[in-house]
Amino acid sequence: MKRARLIYNPTSGREQIRKNLAYVLERLEKSGYETSTHATTGEGCAKRAAKKAGEHGYDLVIAAGGDGTMFEVVNGLAPLSKRPMLGLIPAGTTNDFARALGIPRDIEKACDILCSDQVEPIDIGQVDDRYFINIAAGGTLTELTYEVPSKLKTMVGQLAYYIKGLEKLPQVSPTFVRIEYDGKLFEGEIMLFLVSNTNSVGGFERLAPNASLQDGMFDFIIVKKLSFPEFVHLGSLALRGEHINHPKVIYVQANRIKVQVEGDMQLNLDGEFGGLLPAEFVNRYQHFQILCPKDKKRNRSRE
Repeated sequence: MKRARLIYNPTSGREQIRKNLAYVLERLEKSGYETSTHATTGEGCAKRAAKKAGEHGYDLVIAAGGDGTMFEVVNGLAPLSKRPMLGLIPAGTTNDFARALGIPRDIEKACDILCSDQVEPIDIGQVDDRYFINIAAGGTLTELTYEVPSKLKTMVGQLAYYIKGLEKLPQVSPTFVRIEYDGKLFEGEIMLFLVSNTNSVGGFERLAPNASLQDGMFDFIIVKKLSFPEFVHLGSLALRGEHINHPKVIYVQANRIKVQVEGDMQLNLDGEFGGLLPAEFVNRYQHFQILCPKDKKRNRSRE
């Protein structure tokens, strides 16, 4: 019998997973999985549990929670030479990665996917000994992701990020950077950069409209120095996906990106604090296999 390990955050999504745990386990058992669970208790817990599951030869590891839970599970499994298949039950605030894959928040529908045989390969990103599955970013505005209080996220969901963003806008200042990407060079002041693996970033589904999880390439966005009115205008364009042609925006595909900065700039990996720059980002082509919807359209694949 196949073995599955369900790693879940008991507080995510108003305790959605914990309340439906019996149903999830029943569905997996009926699908032929001998299933065990691990409830996370704090930072790093999901990473350790995923690593242990991988080392013990589980066939499937399911991350049940928000983007933070998935981030830890991926970091626990990515360094292993033999990696189990991934599954996902989204129950977080924005669920960027689940959005990109088309995995619904509805428990029953998410279980339909877990119990299917539709598996797809996906890329991930690597920064030194850390990994990310959705987005790596730097710049003043990106720091708001981990500044949003968990209580506020629980109360108002994704709106919490926008509230914090508006609060920080007047404080945004440019940083001088030197960025090398696939043999090209950019030097200058920027407001932020985004190294995206999917088209869903911070709840926006049009920030990296051409992104694919299967092509071995990042979608790389640099926002150059802007005035406050220009920044507000660019934000409105981003809502409609019309920002990529703005003269102060660079939007390219790249497999390897190296960022150096003057001064301090924090790195954000999948919404979590990732240390300080400089850093080098490398795309790990189709590093994982993941269960996903059968009708999910793929944007691009490597030639």
